[in-house]
Parts: sequence; C-alpha cells; structure tokens
Amino acid sequence: MPVTLPGSDGQPVAGQPPLTPTEITAWHGVPVSVAVDLEPDGQIDPALGLRSRPEDTAALIGRAFTVACAPPDFGAVVQALDHAGPGDVVMIAAAGRTDYAMIGEILGGRLRDKGCAGLVVDGAVRDIRDLGSWADFPVYARAINPLGPTSAAEGSLQQPVRLGGIDVTPGNLILGDADGLVALRPDQARHRLPEALAKLEREGEWIAGLAAGKAASEVFGL
Repeated sequence: MPVTLPGSDGQPVAGQPPLTPTEITAWHGVPVSVAVDLEPDGQIDPALGLRSRPEDTAALIGRAFTVACAPPDFGAVVQALDHAGPGDVVMIAAAGRTDYAMIGEILGGRLRDKGCAGLVVDGAVRDIRDLGSWADFPVYARAINPLGPTSAAEGSLQQPVRLGGIDVTPGNLILGDADGLVALRPDQARHRLPEALAKLEREGEWIAGLAAGKAASEVFGL
C-alpha cells in the first residue's frame, strides 16, 4: 500500500489535548528511572539501546512522531523528512526487524537539521559512526546493520504504532537517557510530574542522609 500521510489538520491522533512546549520542558532533568517507576507500562524495551556516545549525549525529550514501516521498505521514513519538525522524537516502528537498516546518516542528518529531538528505531540503523556522533541528537535502536532498505513505497506516518513492546501514539512524551526509554501519554505526563519531582526531592534527601552518616535503616524508614 502507499505511504499514509497525516490528516490535513496536521494534528497527532492522540485523543486528548497535545502537550504544550512548557509541559514538555517541565520534564527536563527527570531521569527515565523515575518516570518508569511511576509508569512501568510506559517503559520501552531496553533492547532498544542508546547508540550515541552516552558521555557526549544530552537526555532525549520530546513528543512522539510515529513512523510505521515494513523492512525492507522504508518509504514512510523518507516521507517523515517532509513532515517531522522541531521537538519531534522520530519513532520508527519496524516490528523489531534487524535484517535491514531503516535509517542512516543522510536521513538522520536531515531530521537533525530540521530540529528533531532524536531518533528511536525498533529495528536497525546504519552509518553509526556519524549518526551516533551528534551530541544534540540521541539515537536509540535495536541493532546496527550496514544493509540498507530496497524499496520506498509503503508505510504510515502519525498513526498509533507498536514499538518496543508498547503502544505509542503521536504526541506522547518520550524521555530517554543512558538507562533507556519511556513513553507517557499527555494525561500521564501532566498528572505524574508532581510525583516525579517529589521522588527526585526524596532521593536527594536519601543521598544527603547517607552522606551525613545516618544509618540506612533510618534514611529509608525501615
């Protein structure tokens, strides 16, 4: 089938009000581990590892821009170059297949130039020396494979997809760091933020208590 493009209104198929830039930015500095503890069903398969250099790469944060493709066809990935934009995390759902790379340095570089926040591929990538070298463009993938796609005619953009063992909807909040990835629906991102910040504060108190020589049983309230 031909590539299915987003609706004419350009709005994600999210079923609820999209997150504002302020609501997204509010999650800066929250580790994935904290978000996953609060919403374990949002954890993306840890096998989708960070392929960038962790010591050089900023944490990933942005809204999901979904791309569904069926290797060896990568038509939707090509189409995404014309539709993804600033702040988008391009989420390529390739059914976990790693026999063909779905994206490399050329297409990835174009997404980066357009201001996309990063790339998550439930499949394979290639050209990782370059694709994985950009500190402002984190790349997560299930595998690296130098073999490229063979056609570009099918797929869909901005539709709900199954990626890394969970359902991802356009507009979901995507967080990533060296530990892994999590996807939160807009309602979860709004309601869980106060708990996430409180958990960070509590962890800071644990660290301070242990550093002050308090007994672990006292610090953790055992």
